[in-house]
Amino acid sequence: MEIIGFIASIAIGISLGLIGGGGSILTVPVLVYLFGVDTVLATAYSLFIVGLSSAVGSVNFFRKGLVNIKTAIVFGIPSIIAVFATRALIVPAIPKEVFSLGDFIVTKSILMMLLFAVLMIAASYSMIKKDKPKPNNALPEEQKFNYPMILLEGAVVGVLTGLVGAGGGFLIIPALVVLSKLPMKEAVGTSLVIIAAKSLIGFFGEGGETVIDWVFLMKVSAFAIAGIFIGTALSKRIDGAKLKPAFGWFVLVMGIYIIIKETMFK
Repeated sequence: MEIIGFIASIAIGISLGLIGGGGSILTVPVLVYLFGVDTVLATAYSLFIVGLSSAVGSVNFFRKGLVNIKTAIVFGIPSIIAVFATRALIVPAIPKEVFSLGDFIVTKSILMMLLFAVLMIAASYSMIKKDKPKPNNALPEEQKFNYPMILLEGAVVGVLTGLVGAGGGFLIIPALVVLSKLPMKEAVGTSLVIIAAKSLIGFFGEGGETVIDWVFLMKVSAFAIAGIFIGTALSKRIDGAKLKPAFGWFVLVMGIYIIIKETMFK
């Protein structure tokens, strides 16, 4: 299972390098089901793996001038504050046994995995749906900031990241395209910078007496980063947009599987 876990870690990075996101949504299930990491600890580990991988993935976008710093700051600040507050205040406040339905007790771990599964299903929809084609003669739109909506979206994404440890690129990229009028490639590069900043700050701002297995964490991160380089190389030969729906269907199946496993086999 450990070998499969490391292979899956490479796949996470390949997805990030090939289609600009999506892979981070698999990090927590890989840690929980393949490596046997406790769910709450897995969300913390995921913040580090996703953050470090995104930071490495963003370097290439920086080189090409495809990172909008102003947008990253406007969107990133409320997101970072929300991640930090969620990890420090909300996650520790969730009781070990949240509620019960007859004989079925919803524990903190089950609740977080179910929330994660719902997030996966939402992410899969954004990957599967077809983007509306833009006319070839369409002029690039002037960047405009819808500040209230950007701040709100940043905070919402930050809370979700803090709760389940996912980067939230599937929420950030559409927000940057719609609310900040960024071109898609620039939105992807800017999204990676936002994800890297909020995830790593959320991880290092972790409170409590969490014992981190740094050797294991660096191993998984190294495999994910190797996957990014593979994905980036493949992106020159394969159109990531064509693979995105297939990956979306896989994420959808995984989300449904988690819901069934956490509710019917406990």
